[in-house]
Amino acid sequence: MIAGAEVNAAMIWRAVCVGLALSLTTLCAQAAGDGHEGRNTSHLTVCGDPNNLPFSNQAMQGFENRIAEIIAEALDRPLYYRWWPQSVGFVRNTLQTRRCDLVMGITSVNEMVQNTNPYYRSVYSLVQRTDASPRIASLSDPALKDRRLGVVAGTPPATLIARYGLMAQTRPYQRTVDTRHLAPAKQAVADVAAGVTDIAVVWGPVAGYGAAQQDPQLVVTPLPARVDDVPLAFNVSMGLRHRETAWKHQINALIEQLQPEFRQVLLDYGVPLLDAQDHVIQAASNR
Repeated sequence: MIAGAEVNAAMIWRAVCVGLALSLTTLCAQAAGDGHEGRNTSHLTVCGDPNNLPFSNQAMQGFENRIAEIIAEALDRPLYYRWWPQSVGFVRNTLQTRRCDLVMGITSVNEMVQNTNPYYRSVYSLVQRTDASPRIASLSDPALKDRRLGVVAGTPPATLIARYGLMAQTRPYQRTVDTRHLAPAKQAVADVAAGVTDIAVVWGPVAGYGAAQQDPQLVVTPLPARVDDVPLAFNVSMGLRHRETAWKHQINALIEQLQPEFRQVLLDYGVPLLDAQDHVIQAASNR
């Protein structure tokens, strides 16, 4: 009798375990199917770089800071920031560890995040002094043979500079750095103002903002969106965790609704913007 009781008890216990396993599987499947999201709904938490103007800084002086404030106002939620240098491991150490629910600036082809719809499109640009003669508008201009260039290594314009045989007079700037201490693209712009180089070829937001910070101000010339097989214009989205579908729909709706405000902020920061046909958007056309 004792042995039989032990067998019955074992069978009952096994049935209970199987039932629990099936219940948990069903619950997980339902959660996945319902788009379960582990984000905060009482406030908006954004991850950003504490020292990376014109994008963001801890004093909230960047255009991404301002756009995040606009979104928080629309959601009627307080805005909180979690700071991390935007270099190798940024997404892994912020969004993926749930330190925040939104990253403000991600190229729209970044596979580490779920991308929202783009909220701006910019292009690599030339930065040169106002007294430059002739004024350069293309990397294929023969006059560049006599100019000293600056470019961030590994960026698309560097491919064209090498292709056109201009590397001998080009000063490279490091691409991946600790932004708490270094800002290579901004340094490339400052070197034009200081006469170290004649032309910097940098990402549009840095070009526009950096040129306006110099005394006297520098001239920014957006490059074509594509030269041969090299793309120079890119869409920029916000980044979310994968499978947070409801959050993505909510942010996409806000991007559409608030696009005029976003665009004005970007133009105020001097960001060269392109429309859907890759024409440069002039500040006056937005007013």
